[in-house]
Amino acid sequence: MSRYPSEQLLEEVAYLAYHFHWSHDQIMTMEHRDRQQWVAQVAQINQRLNNS
Repeated sequence: MSRYPSEQLLEEVAYLAYHFHWSHDQIMTMEHRDRQQWVAQVAQINQRLNNS
């Protein structure tokens, strides 16, 4: 079993906290896959806004 890279985890937490103002605890209680899906959705929104 491999561990999830701590630097990537910190980036995900910071990204979601910045965009949604969610607490560290709220983000850390998410399932890994759910957190990644939220990150992907925010990234897509940002990309669309930047391309406009």
